[in-house]
Amino acid sequence: MAWDEWEQVKAASAASGSATRLNQLAASGSGSGSDLTVHDNVLGKLGDMARSLHGQLATDGDHACVATFEASNDLFNGGLDMGAGLLEVHDAWNTKLRTLREACGHISNHLDHSRSTHAAEEKKIVLGMQDADGRTMTVSRIYDQFT
Repeated sequence: MAWDEWEQVKAASAASGSATRLNQLAASGSGSGSDLTVHDNVLGKLGDMARSLHGQLATDGDHACVATFEASNDLFNGGLDMGAGLLEVHDAWNTKLRTLREACGHISNHLDHSRSTHAAEEKKIVLGMQDADGRTMTVSRIYDQFT
C-alpha cells in the first residue's frame, strides 16, 4: 500500500467513525476462533495415501519405460529424427516420475514425523502439568479454565 492510499484509508475511516482494520477479519467474521486444528487420524490417512501413491508410482508409473526406450532406439537407428525426440520424452517422463515419487515420500515422512513429534510434545505437556489437587492437566482441561 502506498502512503497516499494509507492516508485515504485513514481519512475514510475517520469520516465514517469506524476503526481501521489491517490484516484481520472484521469482528463479525465467521471464524471459529481457532487458527488450526489437526487430527492425528487425518494426518495418518494423508500419510498413508502419500505412501500408497509412492508405491503405485514405483510399480505402475514405469510400465512403458523399456518399450519407449527400445522404440526410440529403433527409430533413431532407422534414420528417423523422431527417435531422438522420443528419447527426450522418455527421459523427461523418468525425471518427472522420480520427482513425484520423491515428493510423495517426503510428504509421507513429514506427516509421520509431525504425528510422532506432536504425540511426544503432548505427552510432555500432559505429564508436566498438574492442578492444585495434583490431577494431570490435559489441554482440554486447561482450555476449560479459560472459557
